[in-house]
Amino acid sequence: QVQLVESGGGVVQAGGSLRLSCAVSRSIFSFNTMGWCRQAPGKERELVAAITWAGSPNYADSVKGRFTVSRDVSKNMVYLQMNSLKPEDTAVYSCYAEEWSNGQKYDYWGQGTQVTVSS
Repeated sequence: QVQLVESGGGVVQAGGSLRLSCAVSRSIFSFNTMGWCRQAPGKERELVAAITWAGSPNYADSVKGRFTVSRDVSKNMVYLQMNSLKPEDTAVYSCYAEEWSNGQKYDYWGQGTQVTVSS
């Protein structure tokens, strides 16, 4: 069973920064893609940032230039550096991992961490 545990959420003023961390219970090289999604009350879950097995990042348009996804393969950690935060970034942020095995896709999720940006 894969476990992903997020940390680093909190309350920050608009314009501030937060760094989210995701600890993964096995080698992150075993996953095709890892990343972060968020869900605000009353809204659908949104992909925020992802990083592929090869280390290529991609971002939602709403966070480009402000958020950076990274990883530390030696520690099995994935990070989300969030700068210039806006009130509309307020949401529960969840780490996820995607793998393919025997033609089947498996998704794993963390429990989520709350990020609140005050105006």
